[in-house]
Amino acid sequence: MAEIKPMALIESMKKKVCMHTNVYFRVNKQTGKVTTGTLCNPSSKAPNEAQQKTMNRFAKVQAAVRAILANPTEKTKLETEYKRQNKYGSLLGYALHKLNGNYDENGDPIGG
Repeated sequence: MAEIKPMALIESMKKKVCMHTNVYFRVNKQTGKVTTGTLCNPSSKAPNEAQQKTMNRFAKVQAAVRAILANPTEKTKLETEYKRQNKYGSLLGYALHKLNGNYDENGDPIGG
Protein backbone atom coordinates (compact mmCIF):
# COMPACT_ATOMS: atom_id res chain seq x y z
CA MET A 1 0.00 0.00 0.00
CA ALA A 2 1.27 3.46 -0.88
CA GLU A 3 2.14 6.05 1.71
CA ILE A 4 0.39 9.38 1.12
CA LYS A 5 2.20 12.64 1.77
CA PRO A 6 -0.47 15.37 1.88
CA MET A 7 0.13 18.88 0.68
CA ALA A 8 0.80 21.47 3.38
CA LEU A 9 -2.76 22.80 3.32
CA ILE A 10 -4.28 19.40 4.18
CA GLU A 11 -1.69 18.67 6.90
CA SER A 12 -3.14 21.47 9.02
CA MET A 13 -6.80 20.65 8.34
CA LYS A 14 -9.30 18.75 10.33
CA LYS A 15 -13.02 18.17 9.94
CA LYS A 16 -14.66 19.17 6.64
CA VAL A 17 -12.96 20.94 3.77
CA CYS A 18 -16.14 22.89 3.01
CA MET A 19 -19.80 22.73 3.90
CA HIS A 20 -20.74 21.18 0.54
CA THR A 21 -18.78 17.97 1.01
CA ASN A 22 -19.14 14.95 3.22
CA VAL A 23 -15.39 14.12 3.28
CA TYR A 24 -13.67 14.63 6.62
CA PHE A 25 -9.90 14.91 7.18
CA ARG A 26 -7.95 14.15 10.33
CA VAL A 27 -4.20 14.22 11.01
CA ASN A 28 -2.79 12.17 13.89
CA LYS A 29 -0.52 14.62 15.68
CA GLN A 30 1.86 11.93 16.95
CA THR A 31 2.35 9.90 13.78
CA GLY A 32 1.47 12.48 11.12
CA LYS A 33 -0.83 9.95 9.43
CA VAL A 34 -3.75 11.49 7.53
CA THR A 35 -7.09 9.72 7.57
CA THR A 36 -10.24 10.56 5.71
CA GLY A 37 -13.79 9.43 6.05
CA THR A 38 -17.20 10.14 4.65
CA LEU A 39 -20.63 10.40 6.19
CA CYS A 40 -22.74 8.10 4.03
CA ASN A 41 -26.52 8.06 4.32
CA PRO A 42 -26.93 9.92 7.60
CA SER A 43 -30.12 9.06 9.44
CA SER A 44 -32.99 11.51 9.18
CA LYS A 45 -35.06 9.74 11.86
CA ALA A 46 -35.31 10.94 15.42
CA PRO A 47 -33.08 8.96 17.82
CA ASN A 48 -34.71 6.01 19.57
CA GLU A 49 -34.75 5.61 23.36
CA ALA A 50 -31.42 3.72 23.54
CA GLN A 51 -29.68 6.28 21.32
CA GLN A 52 -31.09 9.16 23.35
CA LYS A 53 -29.87 7.49 26.55
CA THR A 54 -26.38 7.14 25.05
CA MET A 55 -26.34 10.78 23.94
CA ASN A 56 -27.42 11.95 27.40
CA ARG A 57 -24.75 9.79 29.06
CA PHE A 58 -22.06 11.16 26.75
CA ALA A 59 -23.19 14.73 27.48
CA LYS A 60 -22.78 14.11 31.23
CA VAL A 61 -19.33 12.56 30.75
CA GLN A 62 -18.31 15.47 28.50
CA ALA A 63 -19.44 17.98 31.15
CA ALA A 64 -17.40 16.15 33.80
CA VAL A 65 -14.32 16.18 31.56
CA ARG A 66 -14.69 19.90 30.93
CA ALA A 67 -14.94 20.51 34.69
CA ILE A 68 -11.74 18.53 35.28
CA LEU A 69 -9.87 20.34 32.51
CA ALA A 70 -11.00 23.70 33.93
CA ASN A 71 -9.47 22.87 37.33
CA PRO A 72 -5.67 23.49 37.11
CA THR A 73 -4.65 20.94 39.76
CA GLU A 74 -6.79 18.14 38.34
CA LYS A 75 -5.70 19.02 34.80
CA THR A 76 -2.02 18.79 35.78
CA LYS A 77 -2.60 15.37 37.36
CA LEU A 78 -4.44 14.18 34.25
CA GLU A 79 -1.71 15.54 31.95
CA THR A 80 0.89 13.54 33.89
CA GLU A 81 -1.11 10.35 33.37
CA TYR A 82 -1.69 11.24 29.71
CA LYS A 83 2.03 11.69 29.03
CA ARG A 84 2.75 8.18 30.38
CA GLN A 85 0.50 6.51 27.79
CA ASN A 86 0.67 6.42 23.99
CA LYS A 87 -2.74 5.12 22.94
CA TYR A 88 -4.62 8.42 22.90
CA GLY A 89 -3.48 11.36 20.77
CA SER A 90 -5.15 14.12 22.75
CA LEU A 91 -5.68 14.99 26.38
CA LEU A 92 -9.42 15.34 25.74
CA GLY A 93 -9.62 11.86 24.20
CA TYR A 94 -7.71 10.37 27.11
CA ALA A 95 -9.91 12.17 29.66
CA LEU A 96 -13.09 10.97 27.92
CA HIS A 97 -11.80 7.39 27.95
CA LYS A 98 -10.76 7.59 31.59
CA LEU A 99 -14.03 9.08 32.85
CA ASN A 100 -16.30 7.01 30.60
CA GLY A 101 -15.97 4.00 32.89
CA ASN A 102 -17.00 6.04 35.93
CA TYR A 103 -20.59 6.53 34.73
CA ASP A 104 -23.43 4.03 34.47
CA GLU A 105 -25.73 3.59 31.48
CA ASN A 106 -27.94 6.48 32.67
CA GLY A 107 -25.02 8.88 32.95
CA ASP A 108 -24.99 8.88 36.74
CA PRO A 109 -21.63 8.67 38.55
CA ILE A 110 -20.83 5.17 39.80
CA GLY A 111 -20.31 5.01 43.54
CA GLY A 112 -21.81 8.33 44.44
